Amino acid sequence: MSQNGKVYVIDDDAAMRDSLDFLLGSAGFSVRLFDSAQAFLNQLSSLEAGCVVTDIRMPGMDGMELLRQLNLGSGARKLPIIVMTGHGDVPLAVEAMKLGALDFLEKPFDDDRLIGMIATALTQNEGGAKNEALTADMAARVASLTQRERQVMQGLVNGQSNKVIAREYDISPRTVEVYRANVMTKMQAGNLSELVRFAIRAGVFED
Repeated sequence: MSQNGKVYVIDDDAAMRDSLDFLLGSAGFSVRLFDSAQAFLNQLSSLEAGCVVTDIRMPGMDGMELLRQLNLGSGARKLPIIVMTGHGDVPLAVEAMKLGALDFLEKPFDDDRLIGMIATALTQNEGGAKNEALTADMAARVASLTQRERQVMQGLVNGQSNKVIAREYDISPRTVEVYRANVMTKMQAGNLSELVRFAIRAGVFED
């Protein structure tokens, strides 16, 4: 685990900020809290390298607009960003990753998983070689999928149900379940969130 790495937490929920401050501080990170995306942007130029953990749904500037603003700022420091979404917000999380978010986590989340994500983000921020190797590995997994498996994966990542995918490709929901199981196995994804991250990492869903 990366110790003493900087983590910038953005969330309008004071209880969530306090909870993350305690959790991440206990894990050895140096934590700084922001109650809004605008407050973070106001301080961005003075911040050291680190990782951003931001809620995606906030009053005023939300996490999506924050990502757009960071993309517009060509001279802004490039920080890895992990977005926190509500359960079932997979399509929104996909859009966030297209805008440059490194990863996403659905609430409620496992503490160890968040800590692992941050440690990975901080490590990747230190050099691109490992990142490139990971991207190549994900691309190889996608290449192992059949055409139908890729179609099913795209539907899942877009937040479609098995029934909707079945109608789109004129197959039964049971058949979709079989393809879904194959996709999860070949992509080595333990859940839908992981599948989305792996697919984005492989560059499957770039605009």
